[in-house]
Amino acid sequence: MNKVSIVPCFDYSDTKEAIARALDLLGGLENIIDPGDHVLLKPNILAASPPEAAATTHPAVVTAMCESVLRAGGKPLVGDGAGISRPGSTAKAMKASGIEEAALKAGARVVNFETAGFTLVDVPEPLQFWKLYIANPVLEADVVISLPKLKTHELTYYTGAVKNFFGTLPLKCRKEIHLLGKRDLFGEAVADLYSIIKPDFAVMDGVIGMEGNGPSHGKPVNSGVILASRDCVSLDIIAAEMIGFDPLKIPTTAGALKKGFGNQCPVVVGTALKEVQKKFKPSSGGVSTAPTFLMRSFGKYYTIYPGINQKRCTRCAVCYNSCPANAVERLENGSFRINEEKCILCYCCRELCPNNVVEIKKSLLATLLTAKEYLFQKT
Repeated sequence: MNKVSIVPCFDYSDTKEAIARALDLLGGLENIIDPGDHVLLKPNILAASPPEAAATTHPAVVTAMCESVLRAGGKPLVGDGAGISRPGSTAKAMKASGIEEAALKAGARVVNFETAGFTLVDVPEPLQFWKLYIANPVLEADVVISLPKLKTHELTYYTGAVKNFFGTLPLKCRKEIHLLGKRDLFGEAVADLYSIIKPDFAVMDGVIGMEGNGPSHGKPVNSGVILASRDCVSLDIIAAEMIGFDPLKIPTTAGALKKGFGNQCPVVVGTALKEVQKKFKPSSGGVSTAPTFLMRSFGKYYTIYPGINQKRCTRCAVCYNSCPANAVERLENGSFRINEEKCILCYCCRELCPNNVVEIKKSLLATLLTAKEYLFQKT
């Protein structure tokens, strides 16, 4: 029987108590964590946004979960990969969101999926993708816990515990999934990803949610809840219903159910669902982070690839040895080049280069759009 606990929480100062109650209603973390287990906590670190913007999981939730893992005897690790398609974005987002500081102060290690490496993994009974690259910390963890933010989404209507694992993919895989072009196909692709990770638990930050044009351009809304479950699909079903959406029309939920995860009628424990329901304004857009015409028609022309500055390269081979996709090739003269067809846009080569000679090459479309975004941020 899949259970979802609901606990009212109207202020982040009460987060620790609310999360403790939500966990207790489900038997506690001791049922899933053995002493010494490495526990990956996967918050939503979408972009370099402050906590009050409600685009990312609040640092108070991260702190509370790190402490809960430690009490259960586990070793917490907090990690994610931001959704902005440029190198260094995750590091900036971790700092701006307050999550890095919160995790470190709580005694957890912090890992940046951009630089931690990826492994190509077979997808069991695939719906859209036979293989996917997954961030190594996710594959290496003994226990994986999703820490999503309660938000609307322009592509999937609602984003929660299942969609949260989109951040475990390198940027090239994310782009390929977005270019499927249809909501249901996107949901099936996320279900393929979910079937690899098979998380053990989920705790949702619903204290302040986001309505409207989420996941990044909506408006914060006081939703006042913490939700938890040992099943991410069940949590998403209850959370979507709570904010006024038909759970079975959420593409990621439909995809997960199609692959046999979760069930359509989870049991609520704690506060009754009707007591916390709050209708969120839906998105008025058609895709998550870019205009519809861009994703459907011009997505393949939006490229940001790393390239090696041959004049400055010392041929130390760090990029060659650290590339998870083997996209860095050694040439006959001893120099290196990056094969763009193999590159998965993880930017490990750039982040790990000791001489800072891996530069970014942008297509004309990417140059124009990123320049526009920079000017917008400056104003």
